[in-house]
Parts: sequence; C-alpha cells; structure tokens
Amino acid sequence: MRRILVLLAVVWMCDAVKFGQLCSDNVCNTQSTSDSWGEGHYGASRCGILHKGVDIECSDGSDVLAPFDVTIKGSLIVYNDPNKKAIDEGINLSGEGLCFKLFYVKPIKTSGTVDKGEKIGTMLPMQSVYQGITSHIHVQMCNRSEDPTEYFSDLCQTRVPSEETELIPGRFWWFDLPHYYA
Repeated sequence: MRRILVLLAVVWMCDAVKFGQLCSDNVCNTQSTSDSWGEGHYGASRCGILHKGVDIECSDGSDVLAPFDVTIKGSLIVYNDPNKKAIDEGINLSGEGLCFKLFYVKPIKTSGTVDKGEKIGTMLPMQSVYQGITSHIHVQMCNRSEDPTEYFSDLCQTRVPSEETELIPGRFWWFDLPHYYA
C-alpha cells in the first residue's frame, strides 16, 4: 500500500497597495456616496466640478491619519477663493509608491515623514462652506487622470475562511491584518 504525503503550504502574499484608516471617526474608510451637492466617486460631478478623486467620510474637526508610512511633500491650496477660506487647505503626500493629495485638511506639519496611523492633520469645517454636504477628505492622485478608487476598500468588510472552506488547487489564501481574503 502506498502512502501519499500531502503538504499544505501557507502562502503569504501582498495585496495591491491599500489605504489604511484616514479619519479618526471613520475606521472603515467609508466613501461618501451622494448628497445634495453631488456624488463622491471618481468622475462624478460634485459642487459643480468634475470629480477627480475619491471622498472618504470624515467629520469636521476629526483627526486625519497617515494611511501608511508617508513623506509629507508640503501643503496645498485647494480653491484660492476667499469665500472658501475655511476649507482651502490640504497636504501633498507620497508613500507606498504613490503620490497623492488630501483636500480639506489642516496639516500639523508640511515636511518630514510620518508613520502609518499617526495624526497628519485636522479635518476642516466643510459644513461652514457647503452646508448639508457629507463632510469628507477628498483624495486625489498627483496624476489627476489616475483613479484612486482601486487603493481603497472597506476596511470593515471581512471574508474569513471557515472550516467548511473547500481547498481549491491554485487558490491561495493570504493574511492581511486584520482580515483574510481569498
């Protein structure tokens, strides 16, 4: 009688770059969908402007966090409009091979490096300019033609393999704290 030895290997894989938590009061990175001012996804119309980014919900005054280890490349002016002065700030960042901007953020510093999860700024008071809008951080890639949506996922969605999970040849499971994915 022949015995067959079957080895089960655990393969650790890195998924594509994903943003970690951006706002202290939005642990899931929930994206703003639509409100009376428009929609918050790439290519939509928001506040009468063609949207070139993704809006991540964040309450006015909340801490804004580094989504991964980042280098701060300076502050930015969003509108240069005196009527929007209350929200006319942002920050240029790079990290994980990406160059991106966060709008409506008062940076706590304008150069240097920051570790993932550390405070990089404070959410500005969007309600003072756009009453009734879903307050949000606008995330835009430095290359405005690049859609940042692929770098976001709902951090609260989980798919954990169960004991009944069928082992399928060619399928690998990887672990990405705190979630499992297939």
